[in-house]
Amino acid sequence: MGVTRTPTTITQGSTGTRGGIGESTLRPDGTLKVTGEFAYSSDLWHEDMLWGFTLRSPHAHAEIRSIDISEALAQAGVHAVLTYDDLPTDTKNYGLEIADTPVLAHGRVRHHGEPVALVAADHPETARRAAAKIKVDYVPLPVVHDEASATAEDAPLLHPGRTDPHAAHVPHPNIVHRQPIVRGDVAAARARADVIVSGEYVVGMQDQAFLGPESGLAVPAEDGGVDLYVATQWLHSDLRQIAPVLGLPEEKIRMTLSGVGGAFGGREDLSMQIHACLLALRTGRPVKIVYNRFESFFGHVHRHPARLRYEHGATKDGRITHMTCRIVLDGGAYASASPAVVGNASSLSAGPYVIDNVDIEAIALYTNNPPCGAMRGFGAVQACFAYEAQMDRLAAALGLDPVAFRQLNAMSQGTVMPTGQVVDSPAPVAELLRRVKAMPMPPERQWESAGGEPDVRALPGGLSNTTHGEGVVRGVGYAVGIKNVGFSEGFDDYSTARVRLEVVAGEPVAVVHTAMAEVGQGGVTVHAQIARTELGVTRVTINPADTRVGSAGSTSASRQTYVTGGAVKHTCEAVRERVLELGRRRFGTHHPAWATAELLLEGGKVVTDGGEVLADLADVLGDEVIDVEREWRHRPTEPFDLRTGQGRGHVQYSFAAHRAVVEVDTELGLVKVVELACAQDVGKALNPLSVVGQIQGGTTQGLGLAVMEEIVVSPEGKVRNPSFTDYLIPTILDTPTIPVDVLELADEHAPYGLRGVGEAPTLSSTPAVVAAIRQATGLALDRVPVRPEHLTGT
Repeated sequence: MGVTRTPTTITQGSTGTRGGIGESTLRPDGTLKVTGEFAYSSDLWHEDMLWGFTLRSPHAHAEIRSIDISEALAQAGVHAVLTYDDLPTDTKNYGLEIADTPVLAHGRVRHHGEPVALVAADHPETARRAAAKIKVDYVPLPVVHDEASATAEDAPLLHPGRTDPHAAHVPHPNIVHRQPIVRGDVAAARARADVIVSGEYVVGMQDQAFLGPESGLAVPAEDGGVDLYVATQWLHSDLRQIAPVLGLPEEKIRMTLSGVGGAFGGREDLSMQIHACLLALRTGRPVKIVYNRFESFFGHVHRHPARLRYEHGATKDGRITHMTCRIVLDGGAYASASPAVVGNASSLSAGPYVIDNVDIEAIALYTNNPPCGAMRGFGAVQACFAYEAQMDRLAAALGLDPVAFRQLNAMSQGTVMPTGQVVDSPAPVAELLRRVKAMPMPPERQWESAGGEPDVRALPGGLSNTTHGEGVVRGVGYAVGIKNVGFSEGFDDYSTARVRLEVVAGEPVAVVHTAMAEVGQGGVTVHAQIARTELGVTRVTINPADTRVGSAGSTSASRQTYVTGGAVKHTCEAVRERVLELGRRRFGTHHPAWATAELLLEGGKVVTDGGEVLADLADVLGDEVIDVEREWRHRPTEPFDLRTGQGRGHVQYSFAAHRAVVEVDTELGLVKVVELACAQDVGKALNPLSVVGQIQGGTTQGLGLAVMEEIVVSPEGKVRNPSFTDYLIPTILDTPTIPVDVLELADEHAPYGLRGVGEAPTLSSTPAVVAAIRQATGLALDRVPVRPEHLTGT
């Protein structure tokens, strides 16, 4: 069964290889980050570099009549000003799945903050002032801002003449993608239902809010190419999009990952990469671009805001009969990852429950709102908020305990998903709910001190001292969610690893090289643990991620430990086989076990599976250097049918459950989250400390969506709060105690039996918090984030 991990537990495992799989190995960059010595991408420097700046549109939708750059070019210190007309090739657009995003706007702008022109100057302030002198003649156009304005008969077509693969399957050109899922007989099931509940739910636009802004340095090279040092999530995807725009072969664009200050999906799309390269190649000088916080809010995609309409039915004994839902996601001006988000939202819209009869539709819209794409949870977050609210409503209508009702309908291994896919690994949904409910509750009125004076820090409103306990009500809420792991719907999801093993100063040393973007998820730690376990070495070096090695895919979709970890394991196994072949040639005649026994590398030695030492690894290697590069893939998936939604679309599922305890000042509408307990199945905790950190981090982002985080966009498409002054994220004063119970039920199809960890806790934390607020206040609360006026009615 599972084991409970606490965030302070640091253990050395029993693998015999210090720092191996299953141990809480510390991050190699942890101390540098805590002390402020770690070099992030924004710290990059070149002695003769220029500074780049981007001029952005003040309008959400407008025609560009003309652009006058003469005053900007005349300013002292300015080396280049570029517009659309200066792009070097016929490829003017880029995109993750659909190349619909202009490098620089041409003819019209489609969202507030869209890049229009670029400036390179010898000082960042000079570049900013020069950009302000560029004169753009805009003529505002009607703004498409919601489903009604996007799909009206006379709606402006934001991307007329679309040729992407999804265009033929949508009922209106302003719909990016549509995915229906139909299974069973909803009409007959509805007739059998004793209780039917329905609801409409709204999820606001959330920002990834990474602390390190978009940044990078492009250095022109003597061969006519460019070296790009950048904070990103997917080096090879960037490369694929950059090369056609620059008109260069990919081998002449050498990309190296720089220090990344968080990502959460916001760095999957390009931001400043092409712009910096264009300026560097035009000026012949290195060019650095670093966004300020205002620019960052316009420089990356956000979580799709959503409107979700659900109906569930159940019999009086508590069995769910059917579900219908319609999910509308606002994709903003460009496609980004919207098609994949639609696929996730639709295929996971029923939640971790057995529901045999479903009628589901999910769509994403083109609008003139900010572009939306990948963010932690990726479509499943929006659905989870809605279906978990529905579970509470059904339980209340039936007079059942909300946890018991969920357990009664919980899926398990062997359950058939609405897509027809059979869940073929453990799905311990009922057990996770049992565990999280059984965890000790935080004490009541814990803000009361022994002396009688309340500790206001523990009350809603905190240090603002708005209450001493009067009007404060406690509530408890539960939620559970399901998330897919890895890329889905037939995507060729693979990763590449290169592993070198040699003797240095008399000791065997392994070097691991992948293109994996380390964005805080801990891959650099896990890869070293895998190499120590598989090769029996102590010393492991992780080479910087770059494009000299094959693609590792994106650091997203909870996939890197699974897929790139799988590639490292696979490559280490190939290295180990070569070591053993070498040993058999050199020492095979000295001991019959070389030919007859199962051999392992452990503790710097070659040993039999019974523990007998045959040779030192250093002696086996001698002067030999073993260097292997391999690709590794998980099991294939397949696209969902575009009419019925049937198909084996996902490779693995992950599950997490939360219990939220909140205290609400009902007079002022202020919420204090006292505790957010989580139980999650991780298959195998490769690094227990890192696993708990990921769960706590995802939980905190879900808390932010529940009660504070939202990009506010006006009906005119203008972003009203592009700063951390007005866009609020949880601080240490807002983050509650997060006890974590880690369950380890191995998935036999995955390396070491592991299950992707990072996203699942982001799903269920949000609805758990809102459920607790509902219990405390008795209010319906069908929108997140919950604002004070939602609680006070003012």
